[in-house]
Amino acid sequence: MDNIKALLTQKIGLGTAPLGNMFREVPEEEAQATIEAAWNAGIRYYDTAPFYGAGLAELRLGTFLSNKNRDDYVLSTKVGRVIEDETEEKEGLFEYGRTNKVTTDYSAEATHASINQSMERLQTTRLDFVFVHDLSPDFHGDEWIAKFEEARTGAFLVLDDLKEQGVIKGWGLGVNTTIPIELALQLEEVHPTICLQATQYTLLDHEDTLRRMMPEVEQSKSAIVVGAPYSSGALLGGDHYNYGEIPPDVQTKINKLTEVAESHGVSLKAAALQFSTAHPAVAAVIPGSTRPDRIEEDLEALREKIPEAFWQELIEKQLISAVAPLPL
Repeated sequence: MDNIKALLTQKIGLGTAPLGNMFREVPEEEAQATIEAAWNAGIRYYDTAPFYGAGLAELRLGTFLSNKNRDDYVLSTKVGRVIEDETEEKEGLFEYGRTNKVTTDYSAEATHASINQSMERLQTTRLDFVFVHDLSPDFHGDEWIAKFEEARTGAFLVLDDLKEQGVIKGWGLGVNTTIPIELALQLEEVHPTICLQATQYTLLDHEDTLRRMMPEVEQSKSAIVVGAPYSSGALLGGDHYNYGEIPPDVQTKINKLTEVAESHGVSLKAAALQFSTAHPAVAAVIPGSTRPDRIEEDLEALREKIPEAFWQELIEKQLISAVAPLPL
């Protein structure tokens, strides 16, 4: 954890899933302006993945960072998917991304291939962190255990070896659930040092994560990067919750959170960011955006002063856990 914190000197980075044309087609100029806004604001940690638009987010990030000193920023990407030259019909999160076929593969060979492809798209000769992507029930259903075993004997060993050699600074899982991270941290033959957990340590969702995953992370002295701190935008009035529709009960909770925030003059964005970063196991939070002006908003939200009474009211109304670390 100390080595991770030495690299991630800020609590905030930029997540680039939206730059892969998630949910909509993002013009190149807008994508580049967003990355430039992050850089100009002093953000120096960038997370990406081949899955984000079939390599589109990596290409866009590489275009911008190619003109920067490699020692001046921290970069993470993911393995588990290989981008092919052939094309396919797209649907789902990245239907507006590139048309290249995406093959899911957690083997050792595919891991090496994925890393090489990513470095080419990112125009870099090295990566800092590598996450094994979407090795989770929400993507693979009942087959996820078999995929986990494929990664345990493939990707995990490759990344652990690269970490031991000093080729990368750290590795772990990048998932939207917690159980795969818990399992990986309990393995004896490999040693994940940093994992990216999206959607499950947010102002909206954190009870199970606090009870199960976070103790495992702290015991193993590893670290967590929090992704999707706004629950895919649901907390900020968006149309998506954890990459899908917003269920009625979740909307009810959002309305209650909003009411308490307004009564204390607190922005929900500030509450969301500061809540996710307050846990000692969290090394960074990586909100994503395609709007340049949102970058400064995020930084201002981290600096906003939030009264203790706000957090106490959330606890009293059982809107957050009474045992969650708070930014007091």
